[in-house]
Amino acid sequence: MEIKILGTGCSKCEKLEKSLDTVLKELNIEADIEKIDNLATIVSYGVMSTPGLVIDGEVKSIGKVPKIKELKKMLK
Repeated sequence: MEIKILGTGCSKCEKLEKSLDTVLKELNIEADIEKIDNLATIVSYGVMSTPGLVIDGEVKSIGKVPKIKELKKMLK
């Protein structure tokens, strides 16, 4: 599984990364997580508000930190 966190390092971006780590451990899922902070790349995904979450090439969340329950649904 390939996961990308789109953001410039804001507190929401960091919170998303921590939540993802928690959920991946709980579900025993291995994933490659890449943090992307280049604005041109972020915009190329159609994300105008960070953080953005991309799972296996599909944008799943924009501008918010999904709750743990939501992240679990996205990752299953």
